[in-house]
Formats: sequence, structure tokens, C-alpha cells
Amino acid sequence: QVQLVESGGGLVQSGGSLRLSCAASGSISSFDVMVWYRQTPGKQRELVAIIDSRGSTSYVESVKGRFTISKDNAKNTVYLQMNSLKPEDTAVYYCKLDQPVRFRSYWGQGTQVTVSS
Repeated sequence: QVQLVESGGGLVQSGGSLRLSCAASGSISSFDVMVWYRQTPGKQRELVAIIDSRGSTSYVESVKGRFTISKDNAKNTVYLQMNSLKPEDTAVYYCKLDQPVRFRSYWGQGTQVTVSS
């Protein structure tokens, strides 16, 4: 089992920054892939950023150049640095851990990000 605990959400003005953290504990593997998603009411969960076991990253087009995903393997923590935030970034942000070797996935509880105009 894996537990994911997110933190760092909050209220920020347009143009501001936030850093989300997702701390993982439990049966973590070096092959794990970490993903940040976001969801607004009435919409499907959207993949925002992904970082694989080698540190390769990928982003949804709408956040490229503004968001940065990173990880600290020693702390088993993944981060999402969000800069130049826009009201349309307002959502609940979730982290997800994929274990392709074990065919398992785990979700965090979500953290609210609200960007005021």
C-alpha cells in the first residue's frame, strides 16, 4: 500500500505562485511515476504534469512555461511549482502514483487551489 498526502493549496491572486507537495509513504518503487491532475466541478479530471522514474517530465499545453514538476527521491515527495497563476487554474489538484510494475495506482486526497482575478 501507498499513502499520498498533498499540501500547499490555497487562495492566491492572479499572477501569483503556489507550490504543491505530495509526500508518498509505504511500498514505493524506483519505477514509480508521479502525476498531478486537477479537477473542477462538472468536468473530467485533467492531467497537468507527469514525472517518470528517470525524471523526464511532460505537461498539458495550458501550463507549459508556468508550472514545473519535480521530485525529491530522498523525501519521496513530488512538487508542483505553479507560477503566473490564472483564474482558470482554479481546481482541486490531486497527485497520483502509478506503479506500472505492480499494475497499481494510488491517489491523494486533493488540495484546493483558488486563483482570484
